[in-house]
Amino acid sequence: MREIILAPSLLSANFAHLGRDSDRMEKAGAKILHFDVMDGAFVPNISFGIPVLKSLNKYTDMPMDVHLMIEEPHRYIDQFADAGADYITIHIEAESDIEGTLKKIAERGCIPAISVKPGTPAEDAFKYLPLVKMVLVMSVEPGFGGQSFMPIALDKITAFRKEADRLGLDIDIEVDGGIGIETGKQVIDAGANILVAGSALFNADDPAAVINELKNYGKSK
Repeated sequence: MREIILAPSLLSANFAHLGRDSDRMEKAGAKILHFDVMDGAFVPNISFGIPVLKSLNKYTDMPMDVHLMIEEPHRYIDQFADAGADYITIHIEAESDIEGTLKKIAERGCIPAISVKPGTPAEDAFKYLPLVKMVLVMSVEPGFGGQSFMPIALDKITAFRKEADRLGLDIDIEVDGGIGIETGKQVIDAGANILVAGSALFNADDPAAVINELKNYGKSK
């Protein structure tokens, strides 16, 4: 069983204290920070971007997991790589040369990843698996935090894990949306190993307890 990694979503952090909240998550046992970039076009919301990533990268050594929910990700790979992105995830639904963009991410020394919306079949992304090191399955509609988990994601996680294993590929499967202790256990059972969580961690009195419960659950599988 792969190690279960918790990736706190900075959308749920206090934007006035991103450094402090990042420290809190690292001390609680989180391994990476999930950084959602929204452009108001691909999704109906605007979040943060390159200047915030660059500033936060100077503050923390935690890897930055940058999720680009934007229309033309190919235009910004160099800027996000320069700003300190470690993972760069693009959507297959975006207006972009997906294969070319993934290759550019790898050329810049970042970990290339793809994501699919809840309504997109997993099979639509299978052809890209040899080009990535991670797949992000959205378990809510991208664009807003605090949504409820969509069980449709479970079959999709299992499909990606089976196809990666069939191809002999070493790929992490990340899931984002409505993740707490119970839904976290469900996605672990389905085959996910990186769990993005927002309010379940940042609003918790003891985020370390949440992280440890899910990590230990993964070890027991």
